[in-house]
Amino acid sequence: DKQYKKVHLGTALKANPFGSASRAKGIVLEKVGVEAKQPTSAIRKCVRVQLIKNGKKITAFVPNDGCLNLIQENDEVLVAGFGRKSHAVGDIPGVRFKVVKVASVSLLALYKGKKPRNW
Repeated sequence: DKQYKKVHLGTALKANPFGSASRAKGIVLEKVGVEAKQPTSAIRKCVRVQLIKNGKKITAFVPNDGCLNLIQENDEVLVAGFGRKSHAVGDIPGVRFKVVKVASVSLLALYKGKKPRNW
């Protein structure tokens, strides 16, 4: 069993950019548009993030409409898993993480207009 092997050989921990943590902070390198898989045609808004603790570079999805405009390059973001245990989700190929916070303010609070952004 693939999952069993990953867990018991310890390769899952080595390959995981977060190490053993559930979330990680990183610096935004650039904004990227990832094309959705067939039959959907969309450009999913993502960001390239370099993690602070180990310097690994990952691609993270930015949820909600227009939230990419709240994120700038060199921002500090908090990144979490996408919900399938380090596995790509839905029609977004190769993206295993999502952005949760920007400049230590929740992305959802910014989206709903409940909190101002710390520029």
